[in-house]
Amino acid sequence: MKEIMVKMDNVTYEYTNNEEERIAAVKNINLEIYKGEFVVILGHNGSGKSTLAKLMNALLLPFKGKVYVNGIDTTDMNKIWDIRQTAGMVFQNPDNQIVATIVEEDVAFGPENQGIEPKEIRKRVDEALAAVEMLEYKEYAPHLLSGGQKQRIAIAGVLAMKPECIILDEPTAMLDPSGRKEVMNTIKRLNEKERKTIIHITHYMDEAVLADRIIIMEAGQIIMEGAPKEIFSQVEKLKKMGLDVPQVTELAYKLRKEGIDIPNDILTVEELVSVL
Repeated sequence: MKEIMVKMDNVTYEYTNNEEERIAAVKNINLEIYKGEFVVILGHNGSGKSTLAKLMNALLLPFKGKVYVNGIDTTDMNKIWDIRQTAGMVFQNPDNQIVATIVEEDVAFGPENQGIEPKEIRKRVDEALAAVEMLEYKEYAPHLLSGGQKQRIAIAGVLAMKPECIILDEPTAMLDPSGRKEVMNTIKRLNEKERKTIIHITHYMDEAVLADRIIIMEAGQIIMEGAPKEIFSQVEKLKKMGLDVPQVTELAYKLRKEGIDIPNDILTVEELVSVL
């Protein structure tokens, strides 16, 4: 029996725009995310992805319906701290999350606010930096680091709080390809080695290939859901929605159209090479 980390029951969230109109950012969402799962959420800007993430962390509360994080109702004001400890959030711009002038002090910031004793903080900081492979940079100033390294420090800051679930809202959007690769390797390792539940919001299809499950949102609703091979084998449907597919899937699709017999669920270069 799979244990549920995040559960959404018929959740709607609305905001008011400049013309004072009510607009539903997410509407009637039903969703279960399991412990230890790696879920990627895809969709255009304005599809409701970031709103969904903030509902999972109690940064936003639903207008209708219920959100549960590890069984805790996010509208229970006495439990906000427990929710934020269970589900840590990493944002798009690492500079907005880094608060100290030395790397290890930044990573220690969360546990210090939790009132953890100094000896335990020291241990957590070292473990978190080791988990993101940044231990040797612990005495560096964050502004001297690359974008990918800064984002790994931001992830370490969340890890030091010992969350079971990490929600990442487009953490690679501001990074160059090598920074993106660093961060994705870190996320994958945290999921596989530390068994963290990962909820990763991105618009890069190549990152989605790594997930256990992909959720595609449009206009505040979930319109597709399934394993990467299931989702990306539907190239034409995705293109109609204005979404890309991984480059290698696109190449396989074009080869198939030219009459070459290859499967329609190729996701990686290795798979394509072995088939060819």
